[in-house]
Amino acid sequence: MQWAEVLADPSLQDLPYKIELNEFGQILMTPASNRHGWFQVEIAAILREEVGTGRVISECSVDTRLGVKVADVAWLSDEFVAQHGHETPFTRAPQICVEIRSPSNSGREFDEKKELYFEQGAQEVWLCDESGQVEFFVPNGKLDRSLLVPGFTDTIG
Repeated sequence: MQWAEVLADPSLQDLPYKIELNEFGQILMTPASNRHGWFQVEIAAILREEVGTGRVISECSVDTRLGVKVADVAWLSDEFVAQHGHETPFTRAPQICVEIRSPSNSGREFDEKKELYFEQGAQEVWLCDESGQVEFFVPNGKLDRSLLVPGFTDTIG
């Protein structure tokens, strides 16, 4: 299955799950909790306020070598938007990709997505855990704070 087919399929429109594709075109679904949604909106709001330029989007689809992955929140610079517009899925990862861990997510799953986002050009990947703690990563390791958004908090309330 291709991403355009997922978007066009009416039976997949109102599922209470986040949908991604694996490298075989198979649909992967992850149930999201209200807490997950809360963190998603809070991170997007803080990110938009701290950066002030570019675009902040939720449910950002990125085509990777292992299928389409969907970042919970992403920041796209003005240059990225000028190059990629509303391309779906993006063929490159935005500068910042944020994943919010759900109870069903494993550490291995996050590590794989982090690697895939970096392969596609992300400059930073952030992970928000179930308690609201945010960790910041660059391709060569973990940071104490974001380099792109140094004022971003490491705890979401």
